[in-house]
Amino acid sequence: MTVTKMNVATRGFSLATKFGFLGIFGLLLGIGVAVLGFDQTETRAFNFLNHTLSELGTYGHSALAVVLNGGLFFGSLSIVFYCLSSLQTVSGFWGYPFYCALALTFLALACVGLFPVNVYHLHILALKWFFYFGSSSAICYLLWAGLNSQRRQPWTLLLALVVLLSMMTFLYAPLLELGLTEGDRPFYQEMVLQLPRPDLWWPALLEWIALGSLLSWTAALLLTPQSLAQEPAPE
Repeated sequence: MTVTKMNVATRGFSLATKFGFLGIFGLLLGIGVAVLGFDQTETRAFNFLNHTLSELGTYGHSALAVVLNGGLFFGSLSIVFYCLSSLQTVSGFWGYPFYCALALTFLALACVGLFPVNVYHLHILALKWFFYFGSSSAICYLLWAGLNSQRRQPWTLLLALVVLLSMMTFLYAPLLELGLTEGDRPFYQEMVLQLPRPDLWWPALLEWIALGSLLSWTAALLLTPQSLAQEPAPE
């Protein structure tokens, strides 16, 4: 009976991992297509240093906004399914809040696609919680790795640190009153700043670093599922 349950759990986790990879592919495809089809009538080609994810999904401004928003929504939900399915194979207390926080992170990202910047307040709220949940998931993972005797892959720890630092900087840098935004407003409220902008615009750059490191980290977790989700059974 125990062996049967383990086999069922393993098969379910394998299916969830496939959904995770599908989600990563959907997110990257949506972003890539939207970047290539970005409307260049008001500005030069899309620049990751001073253009934001929100602009790519703005209807009436981005020609392929529907592709980006669809990729964010369906791709993120696929990863949410992976996170929730991973809960059945977790070992160690901090694995549970980690996968829950990661699921909420991608659920918030799905809401970013569901409510584009045309629906300003809902979009900003979803973007704000994306960074809060993303930071929380990185903290929970590092605690899980530090308090669990099981060895973690070095690159997953490094990527978790990058996610934490980039997302915390995005959230709290305006509090330092460095003049990075007008009136030192939170970065997530600056996603639709009118042109012209600085060639290096910190809200945009930090957003892409955070998103890129999050997707890389998630892909690394998907590539090492057994070492992350469960420990060897005692003899």
